Amino acid sequence: MNDVPHVVIVGGGFGGLEVARRLSRAEVRVTVIDRRNHHLFQPLLYQSATASLAPSEIAWPIRSLLRYANVTTLLATVVGVDSTTQVVRVEDGTTIPFDTLVLATGARHAYFGHDEWEPYAPGLKTIEDSTAIRRRILLAFEKAERAPDAGERARYLTFVIVGGGPTGVELAGTIAELARDTLRRDFRTFDTRDARVILVEAGSRLLPGFREELSGYALGALTRLGVEVRLGKAVSNCTAEGVEIGDQFIQTSTILWAAGVAASPAAEWLHVPTDRVGRILVEPDLTIPSHSNIFAIGDTVHLEMSDGKLIPGIAPAAKQEGRYVAEAIIQRLRGEPSLPPFRYKDVGTLATIGKRAAVVDLGWITITGRLAWWLWGIAHIYFLIGLRHRLSVALSWLWIYLTGQRSARLITQDEPAQGWPANASSRSLRAEQ
Repeated sequence: MNDVPHVVIVGGGFGGLEVARRLSRAEVRVTVIDRRNHHLFQPLLYQSATASLAPSEIAWPIRSLLRYANVTTLLATVVGVDSTTQVVRVEDGTTIPFDTLVLATGARHAYFGHDEWEPYAPGLKTIEDSTAIRRRILLAFEKAERAPDAGERARYLTFVIVGGGPTGVELAGTIAELARDTLRRDFRTFDTRDARVILVEAGSRLLPGFREELSGYALGALTRLGVEVRLGKAVSNCTAEGVEIGDQFIQTSTILWAAGVAASPAAEWLHVPTDRVGRILVEPDLTIPSHSNIFAIGDTVHLEMSDGKLIPGIAPAAKQEGRYVAEAIIQRLRGEPSLPPFRYKDVGTLATIGKRAAVVDLGWITITGRLAWWLWGIAHIYFLIGLRHRLSVALSWLWIYLTGQRSARLITQDEPAQGWPANASSRSLRAEQ
């Protein structure tokens, strides 16, 4: 295999895996590099953060997914690319040569120039993020049980989510149900239904990527769950004590960030043009300008559809781009004409609001309510990998739907919780999901 072309894929997300799978029978060597050993089903990451699903139900070891004779998986962090010598540089100083490179590096949190807010308002992109957020949410209720006065308890029981896109809407709805249903009988000194869930959106409506009528439905559904929605309000500061929204300061111990994303540093590696959030401006065939042997796909690229709208950073888009790039590489190897420009096929957008409501936009029809929730669930179970995971998630959802109980309510921590005794008994609270 050393005599055949070498394709290096940076990133084991939806797009990167799709390229590797499609090239598994081609006359190439494939190397997949990722800084984590698992592929994550990001659309359900918020459910891990809100104790609905265990991390193991939405993540899979990359090596087990790519057991092909011509595919090698490497656990490493890429720090640069030299397009002249055609090598990828990794953190330990070694280099990996390539003939064709595919950058599928995803996205990261964006705080609009206020990175100092991140310790107080974590975002949700990784398994580590989800377990940290789950810890914050559940510890807030635990601390409320021991709060010395009503004011301190109110601070612990106030949850502020910044950003009214799908992630923000889904987080707000699930936290509200967690307080209203799941935890209602678990505490003695307060009523969990007194918790405040506040969703802040700087724009004029929720779910700005959806049709306006669906945004209106989402607003009504969240309101019925008891969520306070603040539209047209921008966050101006986040601290350990709370969040400033306009000229109002809200005391809270839990701020969750779902307001924006920035591309990975892939563009910096190659010094190529980007849009305002760092996404690479790719050619219509998903190659990088002036680098015909380097492709970029997924959240790290900026490519517009025929109507001028940006191709969304969602799993179906990344998978379609991955299929296209793999076919383009195969065509080149065969000496066949290049493929026509990439065209994204819109398969619809979905968002859930709690355990009994959702919005679905399929382009030709929109659906809301329980039917939309069931369609949302079926679609997500379909895209999960493996029968065991599909059955496990389906049973977990059915249990939550019928009982309101969420079984993944484990507080995992690397150090004793603040204010708790740092002794052996507190350290024994640590657990791995």
